[in-house]
Amino acid sequence: MAVTDDLKTVRDYVRHAVSRFNAAGLAFGHGTTTALDEAAFMVLEALRLPVDDLSPWLDARLTREEREHVAALIEARCTTRKPAAYLLGRTYIRGVPFKSDERAIVPRSFIGELLAGELFGGEGFALVDDVESVGRALDLCTGSGCLAILAAMIFPHAQVDAVDISPKALSLARENVAEHAMEDRVSLIEGDLFGPLQGRLYDLIITNPPYVDAEAMASLPQEYRHEPTLAFDGGPDGLDIVRRILTEAPAHLTARGGIICEIGTGKEVLEAEFPHLPFLWLDTEDSEGEVFWLSGRDIGAGKDPRVISRMPR
Repeated sequence: MAVTDDLKTVRDYVRHAVSRFNAAGLAFGHGTTTALDEAAFMVLEALRLPVDDLSPWLDARLTREEREHVAALIEARCTTRKPAAYLLGRTYIRGVPFKSDERAIVPRSFIGELLAGELFGGEGFALVDDVESVGRALDLCTGSGCLAILAAMIFPHAQVDAVDISPKALSLARENVAEHAMEDRVSLIEGDLFGPLQGRLYDLIITNPPYVDAEAMASLPQEYRHEPTLAFDGGPDGLDIVRRILTEAPAHLTARGGIICEIGTGKEVLEAEFPHLPFLWLDTEDSEGEVFWLSGRDIGAGKDPRVISRMPR
């Protein structure tokens, strides 16, 4: 007897998915952190229902076609170990939908939460007091383009450059930019970090670069191995690209601007190597000390990029 003969409602399929995910020993972390959250997301998105609240739909009955579709997705998640976002072709950051497939890493940066919070244009302490004051922004290692698009939404007058070294990632980013009608606000640029940006200055630099170290790369769960290796590999200690960004960013930041960068677990190493930089560490719901902020003045905006590399470490 097929599983769809016994399972009728959204509640049934969420419960079934949690049981299958736990039995299969799946790894999470692509927008969800538990089997229940993953199950709820997959069932709701598969049925084209709002993914922000499961409760209104728990007792809704599925058609036979819907039951077969949802059951197949749950089974595919267990047997292929592909991230749910790849199986469904879509994921969300702070409620904003983005296309997702193997051309780029699944969108899930902590920076998305921070951009949408009180630190940018909020009352009281803020990194950027007036979101309308940001005229040019840069998203380095843009991947699917999600952070560049969010930046364009949050900073209404900003022109956003989005750079990535991967042509495949940029092709996906182009689809996301078009889906959100941001072609006039977001420019996609192929290249290696600041390489294609000679002479350009920005009020804000956003970057979620590769930062996984060699030891962690060797033990990545199977789910993560479906994503581009280029988007993870940060060298022996995970900070090779972050170091390059810190060295080169001063030449591309305005003095009134700043840089927000996600680095994973390398906080102690980074602080030891750059003791002259007053990193401000920004915590989120699920992270501590994995994202830093530096103002343009603190990082030496406008200086020769070699200045940082000559400073004592």
